[in-house]
Amino acid sequence: MNDRVKADASLVLSPEELAEITRHAVARTFRPRTVLVSEGENTDALYIIVEGKARAYVGDASGREVVLSIMGPGEYFGEIAFDEGPRSASVITLETCKMLVVPRAEFAEFIKTNPAFAMSFIRKLIHQVRVLTENVRSLALMDAYGRVARLLLDSAVTNDGVQYIPERLTQAEIASRVGCSREMVSRIFKDLVQGNYISVETDRIVIHRKPPARW
Repeated sequence: MNDRVKADASLVLSPEELAEITRHAVARTFRPRTVLVSEGENTDALYIIVEGKARAYVGDASGREVVLSIMGPGEYFGEIAFDEGPRSASVITLETCKMLVVPRAEFAEFIKTNPAFAMSFIRKLIHQVRVLTENVRSLALMDAYGRVARLLLDSAVTNDGVQYIPERLTQAEIASRVGCSREMVSRIFKDLVQGNYISVETDRIVIHRKPPARW
């Protein structure tokens, strides 16, 4: 699934928006591996990431998890609480995070008085619907090879003609993101490396040519 967010500039708070919303927020710092919100709970705050990264995920009673997104500075979560309903996912910090926490009432007032941000907020919700739709399509219609290929391509950046994923994803992380076993990811990576589709370096994965949608 496309869970590494290559944040569209229109979906990230601008410096001006961040400065304005800071007036309505409380600054807090969270340690790594802190669960900020839990799926199903009722909370009434928006979280804006100033520094650090956090992961949104859903899980079941047996401990299995599916990653929905990885978020970084300028991105925010908790907007689902705007309707006063329960959280639809859990969020955990991946490293030390500095955040702005905005109570729901303050956030509602901020939207009313900032129409430009209101439009950005709507675009973000539409973007999330599109991403979730594509994720459902992948799970329903793509085999494991296709889902891994999509994750690699969606996570990649290109610099100086080289296409690569600028972080070393573990096979366990990839398995969680695409909804298959780590053993299956290991076999897929072995085939992709042998076929010269990718190479796995110390701190990144390089894509030499587009992986097959299915094997």
